[in-house]
Amino acid sequence: MSYYLAKTDPETYSISDLEREGKTVWDGVTNPSAVLAIRSMRPGDRVFVYHSGGTSAVVGMATVRTEPRDAPGNPKSAVVEVAFEGRIDPPVALAEIKRSKQFDDWALVRQGRLSTMSAPETFVAWMRSLHPDARI
Repeated sequence: MSYYLAKTDPETYSISDLEREGKTVWDGVTNPSAVLAIRSMRPGDRVFVYHSGGTSAVVGMATVRTEPRDAPGNPKSAVVEVAFEGRIDPPVALAEIKRSKQFDDWALVRQGRLSTMSAPETFVAWMRSLHPDARI
């Protein structure tokens, strides 16, 4: 199982929307590096859901449910279906991630505009240590 982080603007699609709907097609990704991340996802992989803008924080978890496929009408993009798994409460802010100094070389910190990326195992372990009762 692999881990990823996927950003969403909460005004467009929030963790509350995913929780209410139960599942969604994760779409709208066009950056080539982010598309490669989506194309590498497999069913069962886990996704940290991250609210960008304003709060800038990891707010929840999802699980990949389908193989990646071309985005409708745009073969240069890709989509997967993800299902809600739970909230991260309290959310883990980007400022806290940066303060830890453990992830300075990770795309989340280095490439602020990248919307979807793999999550290093060190981040997964760090998140588990912060939220031992969360479904990470």
